[in-house]
Order: sequence, then structure tokens, then C-alpha cells
Amino acid sequence: MNWSMNEILQLSLMFLVPVISSLPIAIAWIYRPGEEWARKLPYLSVFGLFISLLISLNILFNVEDGFYSYPWIPSLNINFVFVVDYLSRYMGVLTALIAFLIGVYGLEYMKDDYRLGWYWFFFNTFTASMLLVVYSDNLLTLLIGWEGLGLASWGLIGHWFRDDDEITFVGEKGRKVGPLELSWSPSFGGWRAISTIRFGDMPMFFAIATIFALVGTLDIHSIPWHELFERIGFFGSVFLLFLFLMGPFTKSAQLPFSEWLMTAMTGPTTVSALLHSATMVAAGTYLFMRLSWYIQPWNAETPALAVVYSVVLFLGLISAFYGAIVALGLRERKVLLAASTMSSLGLMFASSAASFWIGQIAIIVAFWYLMVHAFAKASLFLVAGHLIHATHDRFCSGDRVFSRKMKAAFAVTIVATLFLSGIPPFTAYWVKSAMDGVMEHLAEEGVILPFYLLVLVSVIYSAFLAKFLSLNFMRGEKPKHEHVENANLMKLAYSIMVSMLFILLYAVSHEHHFVEEGHLVTSFAVGVLVTVSYLIALYKPSVKAFSRVGVFLTDRMYLPFLNDFIIPKIGWFIAAVVDYANRGIDYFFHQAIPSFFDWISRLIRAVQKGYLPSYLRIVAAWIMIFIVAIAIAGWYGWP
Repeated sequence: MNWSMNEILQLSLMFLVPVISSLPIAIAWIYRPGEEWARKLPYLSVFGLFISLLISLNILFNVEDGFYSYPWIPSLNINFVFVVDYLSRYMGVLTALIAFLIGVYGLEYMKDDYRLGWYWFFFNTFTASMLLVVYSDNLLTLLIGWEGLGLASWGLIGHWFRDDDEITFVGEKGRKVGPLELSWSPSFGGWRAISTIRFGDMPMFFAIATIFALVGTLDIHSIPWHELFERIGFFGSVFLLFLFLMGPFTKSAQLPFSEWLMTAMTGPTTVSALLHSATMVAAGTYLFMRLSWYIQPWNAETPALAVVYSVVLFLGLISAFYGAIVALGLRERKVLLAASTMSSLGLMFASSAASFWIGQIAIIVAFWYLMVHAFAKASLFLVAGHLIHATHDRFCSGDRVFSRKMKAAFAVTIVATLFLSGIPPFTAYWVKSAMDGVMEHLAEEGVILPFYLLVLVSVIYSAFLAKFLSLNFMRGEKPKHEHVENANLMKLAYSIMVSMLFILLYAVSHEHHFVEEGHLVTSFAVGVLVTVSYLIALYKPSVKAFSRVGVFLTDRMYLPFLNDFIIPKIGWFIAAVVDYANRGIDYFFHQAIPSFFDWISRLIRAVQKGYLPSYLRIVAAWIMIFIVAIAIAGWYGWP
């Protein structure tokens, strides 16, 4: 479809207004940092987020499904193409709403910060970039938003770059395991995030360039995927898809790229909530869903797709299991929630990958789980931020006396954990029942392991959510510091955020497939297991007998060694090899070859004296050598 002026204006405003509205405080903070009037400008930034939310709601209710294009580089068939379909219309509202509510929360949470201009500019740029990813059908414009997310994440995760407050760190300062110190600062967290993400973005960029070179278009819905796979063959298809998926894998922190997600908790809590709900890490799973939506692997008879989707299925489930058991051992509020996010993202990848065997319904199930997880996890992160402010401690602490002083946070945590854990009859129960159904269908295809892995992850997931509730409000240690304040905007933001789970519960109750799956005996049995796990962990959130196991899990099974020790060592070794190779090349071309030609030149000059007797002697010598060679050949009877 061609754009009307109204659609052009709407989409332009959605992407531009958040960035433009953040410029006044960014500029003011350069020239008048800390001025009282400058500290009021964040309201303008949040208003820009509100405009994007209104536009996304209008697209949801008033814009028909379709592809809206506008010429960009006609000679290369590159256009601005935006899509309104089942995935984008809901994902757009999800992104804009969560960003707006976190923005409201941030007005109070960040009010005394020393870098407000930097923070709000990157916060709004981050949101605009995610919206560009959500609505882009053209891979080039999507890549612009994708890279915007990476740049803004570096700016936000490393926001407290001074590294002068222990509460902003991840891990225990000074604690070492072998040669590695298990403590990470904000500046290091920002660097680690962008370096890991860039590691995956470069292969993705080359994959996009290859697709354009082969088919001449970058519009996802227009790419003849099945013809492309047939053209490049089995190995070409596998290689191309894995190059492309390196971007989503690193963005969504799947193994072995998960560590940046943990140390990203060095950023402000608002950043953590935004990263872990509907943006950044969700961008990877969302892109895989969108790609699968138009590739339609269930209609393909391509062995390469079977290989790729099998790998994604099991990588997602293994990442989900790893994230879940690590979260079970963690006590840092935000890092525990970060590990649980990794686990949820793995389940989204796994369910989406099952679409190869099950069909489009597997993607729909994964997408609904994304929405439930987004609102619940954003609520929990905002509560965690409030708790950190109130206790000045990033580790779980809080008893029943403390919970009475934090009634709103306590109530929101109860709702969020119940609705996310999969306990019947709350929202996640119906969605996870459908996910159980997806994996059961795989079992009918002869692949049994995914179903049991999903059940195991669900049981553990419920336990650590209950642990988070119990250690912060019921059976945790009494906080050493209590600075309970009104924090009305913060409470309002996470209260509205968690209320969205009730709306999703109403929506799920009108989805026949979810309701049907939820009433199956198998689903109810899994729901009972999840409920029992939740209640046990609520009553006994920590067990001293397993303290050593807890430390092992807290150390994330020493996976940080891979990122901070092994890979850097390999990197420096490669750098040394390259350096010696460069020296060898430099010596060969700048010393060895010139010296050789100099020697040849001097040799030639030595015989070129211009005297006839010298030349006669050289000729006579060659004749003698020739005669001797013939004589030797004759002696041995050679022909």
C-alpha cells in the first residue's frame, strides 16, 4: 500500500517525537547542568513518549493490516516499508505503553541524578529505536533501529560511569574466584553489553547484505524465502540463517552470550525494566517471530530449515534451563530478575522454533507469553528499584514488618509473581498451557525432551519468583537501612503496569485455543506442580544445606570466566599472532624482497664491466659446464 499523508505523519511522529522531546534537557544539561529549571524538563521527554503511545493505540484500533511503503532509494529498490499486522500492532502498543510507564516512574526515581540530559536522551532514543524495529518490514530500516538499540543500551547501562557507588555494581566487590574478580562496574557493564551485541550484529549485517545481493529486495514479506533456500542449497541456507540469527541470539542473551544481560544490571533500574520487558532483549525474539511468520517454515520442505529450527528449539530450552537454575541461587534483586528474563526469552525462542512442526499457532503462543512476561517483569523490576531506594541495598532483604511499610510494592509483587509463574487460573497459566500443548505435539512427532524440559523450567521458574517475594517481604533479613518515602509516582507506575496483567487475563479467556489447552488434564497437572513449587519456595526461600550449590549458581556456574578470562586470553593470543604476521609481512615486503633485488643487482653489475675478455670467460665457463654434464650422462648410459 502507498502511504497517505495521515499515515506518513503518524509514523514519522511516533519515531521522531520521543527523540525531539528529549533534546531540550540534553542541551540544557550541557550548558546548565543541575539547574532547578532544567530538572523539570524530563516531563517534556515523558510527554513525547505519551505521544508515541497515543499513535500506537490509533494504529492498533484504526489502521488496517498491510504494508505501507515510501520510496527511499528507488534505483536499488530500497524503500521505507512499515508493516501493520498481528505481531506489530500489539507489540507497538506494548513497547510504547511500557516505555511511557517506566518514564513516569523515572521522573521520581531519577530526579536527583547527575546526568539527566544524557539519561533522557538515550532513554527516548532507545524507545524510538525499538518502535522502528517493531514496525519495520524493510531489513535496512529495521537494522537502523537495531543499531540504535545497541548504541542507546551502551549509554544507559553505563550511565553511572563514575563507578563511585557500590550499590550500582553487580557482584561482590573484592570477591575473587581464581584470577577473576566477580564484580562488575557500570562502565564495564556498558562496554560488555555493546561488545557482545556487536559480535552478533556483524554476521547479521552480512546476512542482510547477502539476501539483498541474491534477491534484490529487503522487504521481509517480499523476499521469496523458499526460492532463496532452494537456490543456495542446504549448506548455504543453514549458513545464511545462522549468520542472521547471531543478531537475535546475542540481543536476547541466549547461551553463550548471556553474561552481558547480568552485568547490564549496573544501569539504573528504569533501564533494567525497559531492557528486560518489551525492548532490547525482546527485540531478538520478536525478530525471530517476525521472520518465521513470513518464512512459514511449516509450509517448507527444506532440510536446512529443519536443522536451523531444531538448533533454535534446543538452544532456547537449554538457555531457559540455565537462566532458571541460576536465578534460583541468586540474591541480588535485579540480577535474579535478569536471569529469569534470560529463561523466559529461551522459552519464547523454543516455542517459536516449534512452528516448523506445529505451525503458526506456536508463534502466537510465544508472542502472548512475551506480552505477559513484559508487563510482569517490568512491574517486578520497578518494585526492585523502589526496594533498592528504600533499603539502599541491592541484595534481597525484607521481613513482614518491612512489607507493611511497602504495601503497594508488596501487593504488586504478589500479583506479578502469581500471574507470571503459571499458577492456575492466572494469566501465564493459560499461555504456558498452550506452550505445553506445543511441546506435547512435538512429542507426538517423536521429540519428547522439549516437553520435559519445559515442565522442569516452569517448576524452577515458579520457585525463584516465590523466593523473590519471600526474601524481600516475608522471610528475608531485616533491612539495615530503611528510607521508606512516599514515592507516589513510582507506586503509580508499577501499579498501572501490573494491572495490565488483568487485562491480558481477560483477553486470554477469549482465546479459544488457550482456554482449551488450559482445561486439559496434563496442563492442570503441570499447574499443580508449579503451585506446589511456588508454595515451598515461599515458605523456605533458602536452604543452608545447599549453600555451596547456591554459591555455584550465584557465580553463574563460572560462565563469567568465558567472557572475562578465556575469550580475552584468546583475543590477545589472536592479536599477538596477527601482530607477528604483520611484522613478517612487513619484513618480507620492505626488507627481504628489496635486499634480494639489491643482491641480484649487485651481482649483475659485477659481471657487466663492458670488457670483451670478461664475457668470453663467462661463455667459456658455461660451455665447459655443458660438456662435463654431457660426459657424465654418457658415462652412466643416459640417452
